[in-house]
Amino acid sequence: MKTVSCGFLGLGLIGGSIARALKEKRKHVQIYACDTNADTLRQAQKDGIADVITETPGDAFRDCDILFLCAPVSDNTENLRRLAPHLPKDCILTDVGSVKTGIHEQIASLGLAHMFIGGHPMAGSERYGYANSRAQLLENAYYILTPTDAVSREKVDFYQKLVTDIGAIPLILSYDIHDYVTAAVSHLPHVIAASLVNLVRDSDSGDGIMKMIAAGGFKDITRIASSSSAMWQQICLTNRDHISVLLGNYISTLQQIRTQIDQGISQEIYDFFNGARIYRDSFIEAGSGPIKKDFSIRIDIADEPGALASIATILALNGISIKNIGITHNRELEEGVLRIEFHEETGLQQAVSILKNKGYGIHEKK
Repeated sequence: MKTVSCGFLGLGLIGGSIARALKEKRKHVQIYACDTNADTLRQAQKDGIADVITETPGDAFRDCDILFLCAPVSDNTENLRRLAPHLPKDCILTDVGSVKTGIHEQIASLGLAHMFIGGHPMAGSERYGYANSRAQLLENAYYILTPTDAVSREKVDFYQKLVTDIGAIPLILSYDIHDYVTAAVSHLPHVIAASLVNLVRDSDSGDGIMKMIAAGGFKDITRIASSSSAMWQQICLTNRDHISVLLGNYISTLQQIRTQIDQGISQEIYDFFNGARIYRDSFIEAGSGPIKKDFSIRIDIADEPGALASIATILALNGISIKNIGITHNRELEEGVLRIEFHEETGLQQAVSILKNKGYGIHEKK
C-alpha cells in the first residue's frame, strides 16, 4: 500500500488528534508537522506521531498528499500565501474550522479551489493543545466535508476514505449549509448557555444562593459555557449573519412563551414543553455531534464512610479511567447522588456493566 504523506499546519487538540488517529489506524502514513511551539513539535516527534517537524510553513510540505490547516483561523490567510508556492498540484488542501464561508472565500481568491475540501471534525474538549489530543476523540464523530465545485471526485473519495479509516463519519455539505446548520446546533447554543450563566450571575443574591444550588440540571445545560472565550468570539464574528438570524428566531420564541406564561394559556405552555420533549427524544446517537458528548452516569450510594472510595477502587481495579467524580447536591432534575464522568463511551459502558453486577443503582443520561 502506498504511503500517504499528511502535513499539519498547527498541532493542537484537533490537529494532534487527527495525526494520532492516522498513525493508529493506518499502517502506511507519514506525518509532517509545523507549529510555532517548538516543545509541541519535539513531543510529537518523541511520541512517534510526527516524522518530520518544522517551525515554519514552506518547502517541507512539497511531498504531501493532504495538508491540514489546523492553526487559528486568523492565521489561515498568511499561512496559505506562504504555502501556495510549495503545494504539489495533486495535493488535497483542507482545514478543521467550525465556520467554512471565510476559508472558502480565501481559497477562491488564491486560486486554490481545485485542491480544497473544507473539513470540520465535530469533536472537541474543554482542554486544549497537543498534550490533550487523543486518537479516540474522533471516533464515531461526524466529520463534515465541504468540497469546492472545482475539486475532483477522486480527491473527495480519497478524503472520505481517510475520514472513515480514522473512525469518524464523513458527511458532505455545501459550505453555506454547513455554516447555517452549525449556527443552529452549535454556535447559538453556546451563546444561549453563556447568556443563561450571565443571567444567574447578575440575578444572584449577595450570599450566592443561586450559584450554590446551580449544580445538577442547570450546570448540565450550561456546561458548554466553559468553552474557550477567544474561540467563540471568533466564531461569532465569522458566522455572524447565520447566528444573528437564528438568534432573532430564538428571541421570538422566547417572547411567545413569555406571553403565554403571562396570560396563563395552559395548552400552549404544555405544547411548548411537550413538542420539545418529543423532538429531543427522537435524536439518534449516531455520532458526537458539534457539541461534545458528556459520558457520565449517576449512581445511588449509601451515606456512609468509604462508599465513594469503594466505587473508585472497583473502577480502578478494572482499568477504567475516571475524568471527574463528585456528589450531586441538587437532584431536582436528575437521579443518583454520585456523578462520575468518563473520558470516552467505552469506559462508561464498562463501568455500567461492572457496577450493575455489583448491585449499584445506575442512572444513565439520555
